[in-house]
Amino acid sequence: MVVGAILTQSTAWVNVARALAQLRRAGALRPAALAALPAARLARLVQPSGFFRVKAGRLRAFVRHLVRRHGGDLTRFLRRPPAALRAELLGIPGIGPETADSILLYAAGRPVFVVDAYTRRILSRHRIVGRRVDYGRLQAVFMAHLPRDPGLFNEYHALLVRVAKEYCRTRPRCTRCPLRFDLRGRRPRV
Repeated sequence: MVVGAILTQSTAWVNVARALAQLRRAGALRPAALAALPAARLARLVQPSGFFRVKAGRLRAFVRHLVRRHGGDLTRFLRRPPAALRAELLGIPGIGPETADSILLYAAGRPVFVVDAYTRRILSRHRIVGRRVDYGRLQAVFMAHLPRDPGLFNEYHALLVRVAKEYCRTRPRCTRCPLRFDLRGRRPRV
């Protein structure tokens, strides 16, 4: 999950899945195996995810941190208190709020809502938030109005992604969108 969260930055999941399959075939999905890979080999393995040299560097930074601070024990690392874990993740080069929160939700099972471009697009088009709302404020909208349940956050995020991919695309398909009832006359609240 952690590797997927890092590789999915600025790319479609289908490409991440290809990179993960290559890493799996190479036996490189364990922290020790990732740490042992030469940089060039890691870059070739993650190439399908795009920006492969950058992403290989980010994976190496994460693994170096995990080994140096936690003896390579991912389970122990993910059991840290949520605020401390998030702060530590944000201190690793190449891990921003969306990636950190993806790791918290999907890998650590913590009740943190992940905000992505799809979420921002849907909420701004429905005038629930302004187009330039920052990550933290947009996340706070969800965190304040939903029960703190990792399963719910996971499902809610997945549904937003699906609506965005099928209807709320760059060129929207509003006439068939299941959320179209909410499009008229809304003013941004945040």
